[in-house]
Amino acid sequence: MIAVPPDSARWHSVARDSPDTTVGVVVADSGAPVPGPDSMFGLSGKLRAHFLSTARHVLDLPILRRYFGDTAADSPGVYALNDSVAGGRPFSLITMVPFTYKAKGRVGDYRVGWWPAERRRPRSATYANPDGFIRVTPDNEDTPVSEHFRLRDFLTHDQEDIWPKYLVLREELVDKLELIINDLAEHGHPDAHVVIMSGFRTPEYNAEGVGRRGGRARDSRHQFGDAADIYVDDGHGVMEDLNGDGRIDTRDVHVLLESVDRVEAAHPDLVGGAGVYRGTKAHGPFLHVDTRGERVRWAFEDPPHRARHKTKKLPATKQTPPASSPATGTQP
Repeated sequence: MIAVPPDSARWHSVARDSPDTTVGVVVADSGAPVPGPDSMFGLSGKLRAHFLSTARHVLDLPILRRYFGDTAADSPGVYALNDSVAGGRPFSLITMVPFTYKAKGRVGDYRVGWWPAERRRPRSATYANPDGFIRVTPDNEDTPVSEHFRLRDFLTHDQEDIWPKYLVLREELVDKLELIINDLAEHGHPDAHVVIMSGFRTPEYNAEGVGRRGGRARDSRHQFGDAADIYVDDGHGVMEDLNGDGRIDTRDVHVLLESVDRVEAAHPDLVGGAGVYRGTKAHGPFLHVDTRGERVRWAFEDPPHRARHKTKKLPATKQTPPASSPATGTQP
């Protein structure tokens, strides 16, 4: 990749050219500060990337052009600012492939299917087609999007051998997840390792689980990049015993739910859905969380007398009461 640096900025390119579009990471080293960097770090202060749809985020284009040249706005990829430019913290500007590049249910060789609004009128603006796709390659999948999460954490779990992959992701979701980690630390879980069990799901992948009780909703928020299924991992690949009762079940998920409630109370702009899910033979219990813009709650509870997993009995701590009733339906 070749770019002509503006002014006297020093450039370091660790990217490589691709026959179809730009991939990799470009690093800018400049002594000048990025205009308004604090707002880019989110409410949590832990965002490490800003996603740009060149068709919509016109106010961000001067920043992109200033540090990465005129061609950057037309070359989807990851553009990493030098730490000194972004106030001592790593930060990337990520330009997306426009949604219009999608053809016949694919973006390049990657199958995505069709979004609900491509087949019928969306029920609200939040269900409109995404602005675009983040192009994820083996070279950039480890790019931090926040202090605790990377691009690869949100990828759909399919088409393992197909690269590049394409990702829809909203900064609001990443910011909310970081705020949940902050809140857990403030309420007795300072080392909580939040794991994303499922992030973005292409409509094609989502459709495979539609129609089952407790399965995927046809209009699932996962398709819009603002939803994640999460749990706190104690190192065993399942939910940690967050309430300290010696069992791993939906009572532990309610500890996460309480954190979501506190985050939404403090930050109404991040309000969304939250759903409690019991464990199965395939996975442990988890919490769905999203930023759809309206508060919605649902639950698929463990029966009071049964937990899917048992752990060594821990010292008694304050326990979280279970929800009063299970829910029916499918997962948004």
